[in-house]
Amino acid sequence: MVETSASVIMADKLIKYSDFFSIGTNDLTQYTLACDRGNENISDIYNNFNPAVIRSIKHVIDESHKAGKWTGMCGQFASDTKATKLLLGLGLDEFSGSASKLPKVKDIIRNSNFKEEEKFALGILDLEDVKEVEEAIEKHS
Repeated sequence: MVETSASVIMADKLIKYSDFFSIGTNDLTQYTLACDRGNENISDIYNNFNPAVIRSIKHVIDESHKAGKWTGMCGQFASDTKATKLLLGLGLDEFSGSASKLPKVKDIIRNSNFKEEEKFALGILDLEDVKEVEEAIEKHS
């Protein structure tokens, strides 16, 4: 499980000891953004679409692929249909999420063009804040 910034930074080393990576986005987002998702006073900071979180996800996927291995994701982000095309474009190999949302996620994946989504995701990596990311995703839908 990749759930901390330390594991993201060390992904190139950790993949040597793993058959695959699974990104736990709930904790990864919380630890990357240094915000407690359960604290109502700062919960608005907790956002999976933060560029730091997205870049972390991309780094982990790239390191696993360089090693000839795959990356899955669990947590609410994997079943967020607004994120499906982005995650597909980042190269995510497996989506594990809420059973009620997975049929829609599958449908989006089946009807997507990987090369198109990859180009879209690479553009997202250049954005600087959550608002820009969310606007780009909305426009791409």
